[in-house]
Amino acid sequence: MQVDAKQAPGRRRLRFTTLDEIVHDAERLVAAKNARTLGNWSLDRLLSHLAIAVDGSIDGISGQAPGMIRLLGPLLKHWVLKRGLSPGFRLPKKLEAAAFPAGSSPDEAFRKLRSAVARTAAERMTARHPVFGKLSHAEWEQFHLRHAELHLSFAIV
Repeated sequence: MQVDAKQAPGRRRLRFTTLDEIVHDAERLVAAKNARTLGNWSLDRLLSHLAIAVDGSIDGISGQAPGMIRLLGPLLKHWVLKRGLSPGFRLPKKLEAAAFPAGSSPDEAFRKLRSAVARTAAERMTARHPVFGKLSHAEWEQFHLRHAELHLSFAIV
């Protein structure tokens, strides 16, 4: 049964200022061994999703959002980068499996996230975002901070 993410009580309030803070929070959650999630995704799937997003900001993300959403994207970009993402947005079913892959352990998903974040120190994040279009390296970093705040807010120890 799907959880209404907008109504998931007990979420953590997070505000990351660096990508390394995301890695440290994820490491703490994985090390605890008793972390659980309040939403629809397990910890390994959340961490894999974040790793895919960071790698995608360097390597490129296949596909793009529908035209109407892309038209609104530039108008919403500033809001999202400053204030964050709201819970409850659902990807189309056909995209969920690729965006939130199953089959990894929390330890393996954490290694992927740590590796993806490490790449950002040496490689530029300049790929087009499927909704917001062209983002600078600094804008991608802000996106990843806000994105991780949303998803990791559902993970508690």
